[in-house]
Amino acid sequence: MLTAWFDCFSGVSGDMTLGALLAAGGDEDYLRSELQKLKVDGYDLYIQLTNINGIGATDVDVKLTVKQGHGRHLSDIAEILDNSSLSASIRDRALSVFTILAEAEAKVHQTTVEKIHFHEVGALDAIVDIVGACILLDNLKIDRVVCSPLPMGHGFIECAHGTIPLPAPAVMEVLRGIPVYNVNVEGELVTPTGAAIVKTLATEFGQMPSMSVNSTGYGSGKKRFGNRPNLLRVVIGEETSTFSAEDTVVLIEANIDDMNPQFFDPAMETLFANGALDVFHEPITMKKGRPATRLTVIGKPTDVAHLSEVIFRKTSTIGVRYQEMKRYCLDRRWETVETVHGAVRIKLGILRGEVVNVMPEFEDVKSIAVASGQSVQLVSDAARASYFDLYKES
Repeated sequence: MLTAWFDCFSGVSGDMTLGALLAAGGDEDYLRSELQKLKVDGYDLYIQLTNINGIGATDVDVKLTVKQGHGRHLSDIAEILDNSSLSASIRDRALSVFTILAEAEAKVHQTTVEKIHFHEVGALDAIVDIVGACILLDNLKIDRVVCSPLPMGHGFIECAHGTIPLPAPAVMEVLRGIPVYNVNVEGELVTPTGAAIVKTLATEFGQMPSMSVNSTGYGSGKKRFGNRPNLLRVVIGEETSTFSAEDTVVLIEANIDDMNPQFFDPAMETLFANGALDVFHEPITMKKGRPATRLTVIGKPTDVAHLSEVIFRKTSTIGVRYQEMKRYCLDRRWETVETVHGAVRIKLGILRGEVVNVMPEFEDVKSIAVASGQSVQLVSDAARASYFDLYKES
């Protein structure tokens, strides 16, 4: 599996992403020819080599040749992509990036996605950055993107709405659930465009995966932050781990001997709603033969304090214990199949590109079974059979 690891030691932006992917082996002529399929003009693309702190890097600059208007709606950008002759995969990836940006902007401005006017991220330079990143990932035949935790600078920045604090509110909204950390740098390290690109395209955030390195590229940012090199490093290589995904989770436990058993179900629902990856409980025996229940919650390391608070509020325990653990996960992909009973989503477990697990979504199966009067087993078997029939045809 060919993996690109984004090492964001000085943050990430759209032009840094383009520069790093080009430096790592992306084809400049291919990028330019594919961008022409957008059928938009009003910009020039400048690409040149530069040197920062003795490190050779690629600097990409999108210069606008016409004055930009107030901004674009998400529907305007979708229309540009739909009217292009780019491949469906590139169009879909790019639109996903813009959708995440629109949702973040809508949340910040307390409005709806349909009413959001993109300003900086709706300008041609951002469109070129986002679509260009999707083009180069396709050009490099990248199967998976992994991204490092993201550094956050501080201070203020001027934008279309006036002076706003850093990290920008839209950036913080985009990066919900993504690991970040503070650095003593005054300035914008992660732009909204850069945040949306990695949030959308990366399947995992963490350390560099085990890989046999094929190439490394550095993309240059425009600003200078003292001795800190304003670069994005992209490392491309074949993963050498048996499993494509290794990450860290936190295991939180509490032994509870004084709570009504009926209260565990609403507590579990609340924990899932607050980001728990898994929740379960089991009977145990404590000192002096007292029956009790061990509540176990699995979550992201960044959520340990929040999930612990939920446990304290929703159960009778007065203490929890936790530990970090490594885990392997299959890559996952969702597909929808049609059965004689109705449409069912299928979750696929993928190991090194091979589908090794096919599991119909239980809630879909259950609702169809209730509506049709068929058994859950029959509907589930029909969904699996439909998937394998499609697999044989392809």
